Amino acid sequence: MSEFFLTQVINFGAPLIGLILFLGALGFPVGASVVVIAAGAFSQQGILDWPSAILIGLIGAVIGDTLSYGIGHYAKDWTQQRFGTSPAWINASQSFQNNAGWAIYLTRWLITAVAIPTNLIAGGSEYKFSHFLLYDLTGEFTWIVLYGGLGYWFGSEWELVYDFISNFGGLVLGIALLGFGIKQAWNWQEKKKQALET
Repeated sequence: MSEFFLTQVINFGAPLIGLILFLGALGFPVGASVVVIAAGAFSQQGILDWPSAILIGLIGAVIGDTLSYGIGHYAKDWTQQRFGTSPAWINASQSFQNNAGWAIYLTRWLITAVAIPTNLIAGGSEYKFSHFLLYDLTGEFTWIVLYGGLGYWFGSEWELVYDFISNFGGLVLGIALLGFGIKQAWNWQEKKKQALET
């Protein structure tokens, strides 16, 4: 898929980048990160106009994120009926509310594998849309400028950058999940300790 889209990006330019990032934000396997890195390299080679690619790509990504936030928002009643009384759900919702800004920002560019679940949780937990939009815009802009900038910097070697980022992203996700698990275990132990003391 990515090779097909990369060829089409050369032919159709920034509007196609916007469409690809829109689809990627909705969960379609279009290789959005590789397209952003390649767009930076294509800009260095004069094939694309970099400011246009950033702007149109940012618009596409944010519209996709907003739609997945909306899906979470409109599914909240069903989610509450199904999971609302579960202690794990209540704990996860409270934890998200306490760290939502960082979660939204970091899942746009650093831990992208959990970006869509984050959007759905933000919408379903009634996290304020204006706050979501602010962190989403900031995170997506960071992603496009950072990844595209690396592609621009490395030029024809941009595929090496993508390989490194793919491996690094998996490592960061694993560390984040491990950290979350340790924190949850610690909280559980503290609650158990407090229950025994009372």
